[in-house]
Amino acid sequence: MTERPKFFDDLAGVAGGAFSALAGIREEAESMVRARVEEAIRKLDLVRREDLDAVQEMAANARAGQETAEARLAALEAHLSALEGAGPGGASEVAPGTMPPGSAPGSTMPPAAPPVSDPFEGGASEVAPGTMPPGSKAPGSTVPPPSPDGVA
Repeated sequence: MTERPKFFDDLAGVAGGAFSALAGIREEAESMVRARVEEAIRKLDLVRREDLDAVQEMAANARAGQETAEARLAALEAHLSALEGAGPGGASEVAPGTMPPGSAPGSTMPPAAPPVSDPFEGGASEVAPGTMPPGSKAPGSTVPPPSPDGVA
């Protein structure tokens, strides 16, 4: 058998080294290009896609919240105008505890408490002297004091 000359072994070693050096140069060139592109993006003040999507989602949520708030405000204004339109002693067109037509669905308002005047504070009583106010019990019966939240 003939032996291979050492020259070919050396040539194969040099070629292998050259390929690995070229691969390293390629990786270095890619990283340099990537860095330059990212720098150009920063200089142009461009936004990444993920950031844009997040901001669009926040804007959509804010828009929906604003529309909900506007609908609720319109319902409250309608309810207030209905209460003001009824005037003192007049019948309200909207039942207590309900929302006027066109209000936001699912929203409820607490029932309006009737005006109360205390005859013991020196103010004028709505009850004529010698009569009992509506809903009161017979003389001598104990009546619990009203709760602060107006619920019996």
